[in-house]
Amino acid sequence: MVSADLARNIIGIIGNVISFGLFLSPVPTFITIIKKRAVEQYSPEPYLATLVNCMLWVFYGLPIVHPNSILVSTINGVGVLLEAVYLTIFFIFSGQKLRMKMVKILLVEFAFMAIVISLVMKLAYTHEKRSLIVGVLSVIFGTIMYAAPLGVMKMVIKTKSVKYMPFSLSLLSFLNGICWSSYALIRFDFFVVIPNGLGTLLGLVQLILYACYYKSTPKGDAQRKEISMSPVMAD
Repeated sequence: MVSADLARNIIGIIGNVISFGLFLSPVPTFITIIKKRAVEQYSPEPYLATLVNCMLWVFYGLPIVHPNSILVSTINGVGVLLEAVYLTIFFIFSGQKLRMKMVKILLVEFAFMAIVISLVMKLAYTHEKRSLIVGVLSVIFGTIMYAAPLGVMKMVIKTKSVKYMPFSLSLLSFLNGICWSSYALIRFDFFVVIPNGLGTLLGLVQLILYACYYKSTPKGDAQRKEISMSPVMAD
């Protein structure tokens, strides 16, 4: 019989793989940016938001904050590295004004993380208190990340077309939410369940919308609007 901890680890590893796929979803966008040597209409804000989200979850999953959740840290650590690569590409091919904006936001994010880490380690002496503080912050940012596609869903309903909502990202988002929700339920983790439960629900709604409006989408319309998904996996 498979133990609960073994099942949780297996699900967590699967979650890492799915989340990795979501983190890689913007790669085509950046290939385009590199080829054109310009960021054009693309915005760095989704990647800046995802970066701070991932940093919070890395901290949350560390043994000094929330024991037995290292798989949360591993995938979000990968997320931090990938977002750093994306932002570096953005910086290289952006104009001076956008570069300065990015630098300012990054400085604020790094200062925020430094303050959070410092206060948590100095003022919270138990895992419970540390998990509570970092968990609440992670849930807030994680929920914002998973709610990001709401605008695209509204557009799908308005235009009766799924051309702005790639099926693969909707499916991965749904599977990602299920996987990490299951991970959190085996050894109940309120802070991981909340954003991923929401992610599962939103992913399901996206799939339902896709089924409803796929036939009404003009054939041959290959244009896809970029969607930034953040596997708040655990978030």
